[in-house]
Amino acid sequence: MNLNATLFAQMVVFFILWWVVAKFVWPPLIKALDERAAKVAEGLAAAEKGKVDLDLATKRADQALAEAKSEGTQRIAEAEKRAQQSAEEIKQNAQAEAARIIAQAKSEAEQQVIRARDVLRNEVAVLAVKGAEQILRREVDPKAHAALLDQLKAEL
Repeated sequence: MNLNATLFAQMVVFFILWWVVAKFVWPPLIKALDERAAKVAEGLAAAEKGKVDLDLATKRADQALAEAKSEGTQRIAEAEKRAQQSAEEIKQNAQAEAARIIAQAKSEAEQQVIRARDVLRNEVAVLAVKGAEQILRREVDPKAHAALLDQLKAEL
């Protein structure tokens, strides 16, 4: 065996192997690596986009929470205001009702005083007639002396 022929044969076999690898093996391998790199890049981009979306969603959630707290505080203040207005309205209605009841009671009292005076006048007139009767020792006719008795009632 000749070292040069062996070396030449190994070189031919190496170049044939290199050509087969370069023609049939290398392109699908490079294509698979490029596809894998593209998938990794897409995954990283999706992860970055997800991170940005998460930050945006967190900001929106914080903003919505702040708005909800503000709205809740506002509703509580409005409810307290309505409660105070209702209490004032109830108080005013109660005061008006009390004033009406007091006025009605005063009116009824005045009417009772007037009725009591009328009854008292009638009784005084009867007593006066009886007193006059006893003084005169004769009977006074209330029908005959009606005008006189009415005048006496008016004076009392």
